[in-house]
Amino acid sequence: MPRFRILFASVLLIHATSFRSVAASVAKTTAVTAAASSAPVQDDAYIIGPGDVLDLKLFDAAELSGNLEVLNDGTVPLPLVGSVRVMGLTLQQATFWFRKLMGQQLLRPDLQLRVVRPRPIRVALVGEVERPGLYSLTTSESTQTEGGPVVSISGLPTVVDAIQKAGGITQNANLRQVVLQRRLPGDAVAYKQANLDLLALVMQGDQVQNPLLFDGDTIRISRADEPPAESIELAAANLSPKSIKVNVIGEVEQPGTLELTANTPLIQAVLAAGGPKAWRASTGDVELVRINRNGSATRERFQVNLSQGASNAKNPPLRDGDTVRVNRSSLAKASDAIGAVSTPISSLVQIWTLFRLINTTN
Repeated sequence: MPRFRILFASVLLIHATSFRSVAASVAKTTAVTAAASSAPVQDDAYIIGPGDVLDLKLFDAAELSGNLEVLNDGTVPLPLVGSVRVMGLTLQQATFWFRKLMGQQLLRPDLQLRVVRPRPIRVALVGEVERPGLYSLTTSESTQTEGGPVVSISGLPTVVDAIQKAGGITQNANLRQVVLQRRLPGDAVAYKQANLDLLALVMQGDQVQNPLLFDGDTIRISRADEPPAESIELAAANLSPKSIKVNVIGEVEQPGTLELTANTPLIQAVLAAGGPKAWRASTGDVELVRINRNGSATRERFQVNLSQGASNAKNPPLRDGDTVRVNRSSLAKASDAIGAVSTPISSLVQIWTLFRLINTTN
Protein backbone atom coordinates (compact mmCIF):
# COMPACT_ATOMS: atom_id res chain seq x y z
CA MET A 1 0.00 0.00 0.00
CA PRO A 2 2.77 2.58 0.81
CA ARG A 3 4.49 1.73 -2.51
CA PHE A 4 1.17 2.31 -4.32
CA ARG A 5 0.76 5.69 -2.63
CA ILE A 6 4.30 6.68 -3.58
CA LEU A 7 3.70 5.60 -7.19
CA PHE A 8 0.37 7.48 -7.33
CA ALA A 9 1.98 10.61 -5.90
CA SER A 10 4.76 10.33 -8.47
CA VAL A 11 2.23 10.13 -11.31
CA LEU A 12 0.41 13.19 -9.97
CA LEU A 13 3.71 15.05 -9.69
CA ILE A 14 4.58 14.16 -13.30
CA HIS A 15 1.13 15.30 -14.45
CA ALA A 16 1.41 18.56 -12.52
CA THR A 17 4.89 19.22 -13.91
CA SER A 18 3.75 18.46 -17.45
CA PHE A 19 0.68 20.66 -17.11
CA ARG A 20 2.85 23.49 -15.84
CA SER A 21 5.06 23.15 -18.90
CA VAL A 22 2.03 23.21 -21.18
CA ALA A 23 0.58 26.17 -19.25
CA ALA A 24 3.92 27.94 -19.64
CA SER A 25 3.83 27.41 -23.38
CA VAL A 26 0.23 28.64 -23.40
CA ALA A 27 1.21 31.73 -21.41
CA LYS A 28 4.04 32.36 -23.85
CA THR A 29 1.60 32.10 -26.74
CA THR A 30 -0.79 34.37 -24.86
CA ALA A 31 1.83 37.04 -24.38
CA VAL A 32 2.73 37.01 -28.06
CA THR A 33 -0.91 37.15 -29.10
CA ALA A 34 -1.70 39.94 -26.68
CA ALA A 35 1.17 41.97 -28.02
CA ALA A 36 -0.14 41.48 -31.55
CA SER A 37 -3.67 42.63 -30.72
CA SER A 38 -4.09 43.94 -34.26
CA ALA A 39 -4.05 40.38 -35.67
CA PRO A 40 -7.28 39.48 -37.50
CA VAL A 41 -9.81 37.79 -35.24
CA GLN A 42 -10.62 35.41 -38.10
CA ASP A 43 -7.25 33.71 -37.47
CA ASP A 44 -8.00 32.91 -33.81
CA ALA A 45 -7.91 29.25 -32.81
CA TYR A 46 -10.87 27.52 -31.19
CA ILE A 47 -10.57 27.36 -27.38
CA ILE A 48 -11.90 24.27 -25.62
CA GLY A 49 -14.42 24.81 -22.86
CA PRO A 50 -17.11 23.03 -20.78
CA GLY A 51 -19.83 21.50 -22.96
CA ASP A 52 -17.58 20.61 -25.90
CA VAL A 53 -17.56 17.01 -27.08
CA LEU A 54 -14.15 15.93 -28.38
CA ASP A 55 -13.35 12.91 -30.51
CA LEU A 56 -10.12 11.15 -29.53
CA LYS A 57 -8.75 8.79 -32.15
CA LEU A 58 -5.75 6.56 -31.32
CA PHE A 59 -4.53 4.94 -34.53
CA ASP A 60 -2.63 2.12 -32.79
CA ALA A 61 -5.18 1.55 -30.03
CA ALA A 62 -8.71 1.71 -31.46
CA GLU A 63 -10.18 0.34 -28.23
CA LEU A 64 -9.11 3.54 -26.44
CA SER A 65 -10.69 5.84 -29.01
CA GLY A 66 -14.03 7.55 -28.41
CA ASN A 67 -15.80 10.76 -27.48
CA LEU A 68 -14.71 12.88 -24.54
CA GLU A 69 -17.12 15.44 -23.06
CA VAL A 70 -15.62 18.43 -21.32
CA LEU A 71 -17.21 18.70 -17.88
CA ASN A 72 -18.14 21.85 -15.97
CA ASP A 73 -14.75 21.92 -14.25
CA GLY A 74 -13.00 21.86 -17.62
CA THR A 75 -11.74 18.28 -17.43
CA VAL A 76 -12.17 15.14 -19.56
CA PRO A 77 -11.69 11.46 -18.62
CA LEU A 78 -8.61 10.51 -20.66
CA PRO A 79 -8.10 6.73 -21.11
CA LEU A 80 -5.19 5.23 -19.10
CA VAL A 81 -4.59 8.61 -17.45
CA GLY A 82 -7.73 9.81 -15.70
CA SER A 83 -9.18 13.26 -15.31
CA VAL A 84 -7.27 15.84 -17.36
CA ARG A 85 -7.93 19.58 -17.51
CA VAL A 86 -8.28 20.96 -21.03
CA MET A 87 -10.34 24.13 -20.53
CA GLY A 88 -8.61 27.14 -22.02
CA LEU A 89 -6.46 25.14 -24.42
CA THR A 90 -6.61 25.14 -28.21
CA LEU A 91 -6.97 21.84 -30.05
CA GLN A 92 -3.29 21.90 -30.95
CA GLN A 93 -2.27 22.48 -27.34
CA ALA A 94 -4.67 19.78 -26.07
CA THR A 95 -3.33 17.30 -28.66
CA PHE A 96 0.23 17.96 -27.49
CA TRP A 97 -0.89 17.61 -23.86
CA PHE A 98 -2.70 14.29 -24.48
CA ARG A 99 0.23 12.89 -26.43
CA LYS A 100 2.60 13.72 -23.60
CA LEU A 101 0.37 12.18 -20.92
CA MET A 102 -0.45 9.02 -22.84
CA GLY A 103 3.21 8.64 -23.78
CA GLN A 104 3.78 7.58 -20.17
CA GLN A 105 1.54 4.53 -20.78
CA LEU A 106 1.98 3.83 -24.49
CA LEU A 107 5.18 3.46 -26.45
CA ARG A 108 4.32 5.87 -29.24
CA PRO A 109 0.82 7.35 -29.00
CA ASP A 110 -0.28 8.48 -32.44
CA LEU A 111 -3.55 10.33 -31.87
CA GLN A 112 -5.91 12.82 -33.42
CA LEU A 113 -8.22 15.19 -31.53
CA ARG A 114 -11.14 17.12 -32.99
CA VAL A 115 -14.38 18.79 -31.86
CA VAL A 116 -17.45 16.82 -32.92
CA ARG A 117 -20.07 18.85 -31.03
CA PRO A 118 -19.16 22.38 -29.97
CA ARG A 119 -20.80 23.99 -26.97
CA PRO A 120 -23.37 26.79 -27.44
CA ILE A 121 -21.84 30.19 -28.05
CA ARG A 122 -22.72 32.70 -25.34
CA VAL A 123 -21.89 36.30 -26.11
CA ALA A 124 -22.52 39.59 -24.30
CA LEU A 125 -23.78 42.67 -26.13
CA VAL A 126 -23.42 46.01 -24.40
CA GLY A 127 -23.90 49.58 -25.46
CA GLU A 128 -26.15 50.88 -28.21
CA VAL A 129 -28.32 47.85 -28.98
CA GLU A 130 -32.04 47.63 -28.39
CA ARG A 131 -31.82 44.81 -25.82
CA PRO A 132 -28.35 44.61 -24.23
CA GLY A 133 -27.52 41.42 -22.38
CA LEU A 134 -26.19 37.89 -22.61
CA TYR A 135 -27.29 35.76 -25.56
CA SER A 136 -26.83 32.12 -26.51
CA LEU A 137 -26.30 31.43 -30.21
CA THR A 138 -26.40 28.14 -32.07
CA THR A 139 -25.79 27.06 -35.66
CA SER A 140 -29.51 26.95 -36.43
CA GLU A 141 -31.99 29.49 -35.08
CA SER A 142 -34.03 32.57 -35.94
CA THR A 143 -33.35 36.23 -35.15
CA GLN A 144 -35.41 39.37 -35.52
CA THR A 145 -34.70 43.07 -35.27
CA GLU A 146 -37.34 45.28 -33.64
CA GLY A 147 -40.34 45.41 -35.98
CA GLY A 148 -38.49 43.51 -38.70
CA PRO A 149 -39.00 40.12 -40.32
CA VAL A 150 -37.79 36.87 -38.78
CA VAL A 151 -34.42 35.84 -40.24
CA SER A 152 -33.24 32.22 -40.16
CA ILE A 153 -29.58 31.61 -39.32
CA SER A 154 -27.81 28.53 -40.62
CA GLY A 155 -24.15 28.12 -39.82
CA LEU A 156 -21.73 29.55 -37.31
CA PRO A 157 -22.99 32.84 -35.80
CA THR A 158 -21.32 36.14 -36.62
CA VAL A 159 -21.29 39.63 -35.10
CA VAL A 160 -24.28 40.70 -37.22
CA ASP A 161 -26.26 37.64 -36.11
CA ALA A 162 -25.72 38.57 -32.46
CA ILE A 163 -26.74 42.21 -33.03
CA GLN A 164 -29.90 41.10 -34.83
CA LYS A 165 -30.80 38.79 -31.95
CA ALA A 166 -30.39 41.73 -29.56
CA GLY A 167 -33.05 43.65 -31.51
CA GLY A 168 -30.68 45.67 -33.69
CA ILE A 169 -28.78 48.86 -33.08
CA THR A 170 -30.12 52.09 -31.63
CA GLN A 171 -30.10 55.34 -33.55
CA ASN A 172 -27.13 56.51 -31.47
CA ALA A 173 -24.91 53.54 -32.37
CA ASN A 174 -21.45 54.35 -33.65
CA LEU A 175 -20.96 51.61 -36.21
CA ARG A 176 -17.48 52.86 -37.03
CA GLN A 177 -16.23 51.90 -33.56
CA VAL A 178 -17.49 48.45 -32.62
CA VAL A 179 -15.19 46.54 -30.26
CA LEU A 180 -15.03 42.74 -30.19
CA GLN A 181 -13.40 41.41 -27.01
CA ARG A 182 -12.18 37.81 -26.96
CA ARG A 183 -10.50 35.68 -24.35
CA LEU A 184 -7.01 34.37 -25.05
CA PRO A 185 -5.94 30.73 -24.54
CA GLY A 186 -4.54 29.74 -21.16
CA ASP A 187 -5.52 29.64 -17.51
CA ALA A 188 -4.81 33.32 -16.97
CA VAL A 189 -7.80 35.58 -17.67
CA ALA A 190 -6.54 37.72 -20.55
CA TYR A 191 -8.35 39.24 -23.51
CA LYS A 192 -7.64 40.71 -26.90
CA GLN A 193 -9.69 43.40 -28.61
CA ALA A 194 -10.43 44.01 -32.27
CA ASN A 195 -11.98 47.17 -33.69
CA LEU A 196 -14.67 46.61 -36.31
CA ASP A 197 -16.20 49.05 -38.79
CA LEU A 198 -19.74 47.80 -39.35
CA LEU A 199 -20.50 50.86 -41.45
CA ALA A 200 -18.03 49.55 -44.04
CA LEU A 201 -19.86 46.21 -43.89
CA VAL A 202 -23.28 47.79 -44.46
CA MET A 203 -22.26 50.39 -47.05
CA GLN A 204 -19.44 48.55 -48.89
CA GLY A 205 -20.01 44.87 -48.12
CA ASP A 206 -16.68 44.36 -46.31
CA GLN A 207 -17.17 40.87 -44.85
CA VAL A 208 -13.92 41.09 -42.89
CA GLN A 209 -15.83 43.35 -40.47
CA ASN A 210 -18.27 40.51 -39.65
CA PRO A 211 -16.13 37.77 -38.04
CA LEU A 212 -17.36 34.51 -36.58
CA LEU A 213 -18.02 34.53 -32.84
CA PHE A 214 -16.45 32.41 -30.13
CA ASP A 215 -17.95 31.45 -26.79
CA GLY A 216 -17.31 34.21 -24.25
CA ASP A 217 -17.02 37.05 -26.77
CA THR A 218 -18.20 40.54 -25.83
CA ILE A 219 -19.46 43.04 -28.41
CA ARG A 220 -19.38 46.72 -27.41
CA ILE A 221 -21.13 49.32 -29.55
CA SER A 222 -20.28 52.85 -28.51
CA ARG A 223 -22.48 55.93 -28.69
CA ALA A 224 -22.10 58.44 -31.51
CA ASP A 225 -22.19 62.16 -30.78
CA GLU A 226 -23.90 62.84 -34.11
CA PRO A 227 -25.85 60.44 -36.34
CA PRO A 228 -23.85 59.52 -39.44
CA ALA A 229 -24.68 61.12 -42.75
CA GLU A 230 -25.82 57.67 -43.88
CA SER A 231 -28.41 57.34 -41.08
CA ILE A 232 -31.33 57.26 -43.53
CA GLU A 233 -29.64 54.50 -45.55
CA LEU A 234 -28.88 52.60 -42.33
CA ALA A 235 -32.59 52.59 -41.48
CA ALA A 236 -33.11 50.17 -44.38
CA ALA A 237 -30.29 47.84 -43.24
CA ASN A 238 -31.05 44.67 -41.33
CA LEU A 239 -28.97 45.94 -38.41
CA SER A 240 -31.57 48.55 -37.55
CA PRO A 241 -35.13 48.13 -36.28
CA LYS A 242 -37.55 48.04 -39.19
CA SER A 243 -40.07 50.52 -37.82
CA ILE A 244 -40.81 52.74 -34.84
CA LYS A 245 -43.98 54.28 -33.39
CA VAL A 246 -44.07 57.99 -32.53
CA ASN A 247 -46.83 60.35 -31.39
CA VAL A 248 -47.28 63.57 -33.36
CA ILE A 249 -49.72 65.95 -31.66
CA GLY A 250 -50.61 69.62 -31.67
CA GLU A 251 -51.16 71.82 -34.71
CA VAL A 252 -50.82 69.22 -37.47
CA GLU A 253 -53.42 68.09 -39.96
CA GLN A 254 -53.56 64.44 -38.79
CA PRO A 255 -52.40 64.14 -35.16
CA GLY A 256 -51.98 60.71 -33.61
CA THR A 257 -49.65 57.71 -33.43
CA LEU A 258 -47.64 57.05 -36.57
CA GLU A 259 -45.62 54.00 -37.58
CA LEU A 260 -42.49 55.19 -39.34
CA THR A 261 -39.25 53.68 -40.56
CA ALA A 262 -36.38 53.67 -38.09
CA ASN A 263 -34.24 56.82 -37.84
CA THR A 264 -36.99 58.99 -39.35
CA PRO A 265 -36.02 62.63 -38.68
CA LEU A 266 -38.34 64.92 -36.71
CA ILE A 267 -39.29 67.09 -39.69
CA GLN A 268 -40.24 64.07 -41.77
CA ALA A 269 -42.50 62.83 -38.93
CA VAL A 270 -44.31 66.20 -38.89
CA LEU A 271 -44.84 65.96 -42.64
CA ALA A 272 -46.09 62.37 -42.26
CA ALA A 273 -48.80 63.74 -39.94
CA GLY A 274 -50.07 65.97 -42.73
CA GLY A 275 -47.72 68.86 -42.04
CA PRO A 276 -48.25 71.97 -39.90
CA LYS A 277 -51.63 73.69 -40.04
CA ALA A 278 -51.63 76.76 -42.27
CA TRP A 279 -51.74 79.61 -39.75
CA ARG A 280 -52.21 77.87 -36.43
CA ALA A 281 -48.85 76.06 -36.27
CA SER A 282 -45.66 77.68 -35.02
CA THR A 283 -42.97 76.09 -37.18
CA GLY A 284 -40.35 77.64 -34.94
CA ASP A 285 -41.69 75.95 -31.79
CA VAL A 286 -41.74 72.17 -32.18
CA GLU A 287 -41.13 70.11 -29.02
CA LEU A 288 -39.62 66.63 -28.81
CA VAL A 289 -40.40 64.73 -25.61
CA ARG A 290 -38.36 61.56 -25.08
CA ILE A 291 -38.35 58.94 -22.33
CA ASN A 292 -34.80 57.70 -21.72
CA ARG A 293 -33.69 54.22 -20.71
CA ASN A 294 -33.09 55.33 -17.12
CA GLY A 295 -36.70 56.52 -16.81
CA SER A 296 -35.96 60.22 -17.10
CA ALA A 297 -37.65 62.43 -19.67
CA THR A 298 -36.12 65.15 -21.84
CA ARG A 299 -37.80 67.96 -23.76
CA GLU A 300 -36.13 69.92 -26.55
CA ARG A 301 -37.36 72.58 -28.97
CA PHE A 302 -36.66 72.65 -32.69
CA GLN A 303 -37.64 74.56 -35.82
CA VAL A 304 -39.28 73.05 -38.89
CA ASN A 305 -36.85 73.71 -41.73
CA LEU A 306 -37.54 71.57 -44.78
CA SER A 307 -34.00 72.04 -46.10
CA GLN A 308 -32.39 70.72 -42.88
CA GLY A 309 -30.84 67.26 -43.00
CA ALA A 310 -30.66 64.76 -40.13
CA SER A 311 -28.83 66.31 -37.19
CA ASN A 312 -29.06 65.93 -33.43
CA ALA A 313 -28.91 69.70 -33.05
CA LYS A 314 -31.56 70.74 -35.60
CA ASN A 315 -33.39 67.69 -36.96
CA PRO A 316 -32.82 64.63 -34.73
CA PRO A 317 -33.71 61.09 -35.80
CA LEU A 318 -36.60 59.81 -33.73
CA ARG A 319 -36.74 56.84 -31.39
CA ASP A 320 -39.55 54.45 -30.72
CA GLY A 321 -42.01 56.05 -28.29
CA ASP A 322 -41.03 59.68 -28.96
CA THR A 323 -43.68 62.40 -28.84
CA VAL A 324 -43.53 65.39 -31.21
CA ARG A 325 -45.72 68.40 -30.43
CA VAL A 326 -46.22 71.27 -32.86
CA ASN A 327 -47.22 74.25 -30.73
CA ARG A 328 -49.64 77.06 -31.59
CA SER A 329 -48.61 80.26 -33.28
CA SER A 330 -49.19 83.67 -31.65
CA LEU A 331 -52.14 84.24 -33.95
CA ALA A 332 -53.70 80.93 -32.96
CA LYS A 333 -53.20 81.70 -29.26
CA ALA A 334 -54.88 85.11 -29.69
CA SER A 335 -57.74 83.57 -31.66
CA ASP A 336 -58.27 80.87 -29.04
CA ALA A 337 -58.18 83.48 -26.27
CA ILE A 338 -60.80 85.60 -28.03
CA GLY A 339 -62.94 82.53 -28.56
CA ALA A 340 -62.62 81.55 -24.91
CA VAL A 341 -63.69 85.05 -23.78
CA SER A 342 -66.48 85.53 -26.30
CA THR A 343 -68.12 82.17 -25.73
CA PRO A 344 -69.38 82.95 -22.22
CA ILE A 345 -70.54 86.42 -23.37
CA SER A 346 -72.56 84.94 -26.23
CA SER A 347 -74.08 82.50 -23.78
CA LEU A 348 -75.11 85.37 -21.50
CA VAL A 349 -76.67 87.22 -24.46
CA GLN A 350 -78.69 84.15 -25.34
CA ILE A 351 -79.89 83.78 -21.75
CA TRP A 352 -80.85 87.49 -21.58
CA THR A 353 -82.84 87.13 -24.82
CA LEU A 354 -84.64 84.12 -23.36
CA PHE A 355 -85.63 86.12 -20.26
CA ARG A 356 -86.97 88.96 -22.42
CA LEU A 357 -89.12 86.53 -24.40
CA ILE A 358 -90.51 85.05 -21.21
CA ASN A 359 -91.32 88.50 -19.77
CA THR A 360 -92.97 89.64 -23.02
CA THR A 361 -95.14 86.52 -23.12
CA ASN A 362 -96.26 87.06 -19.57
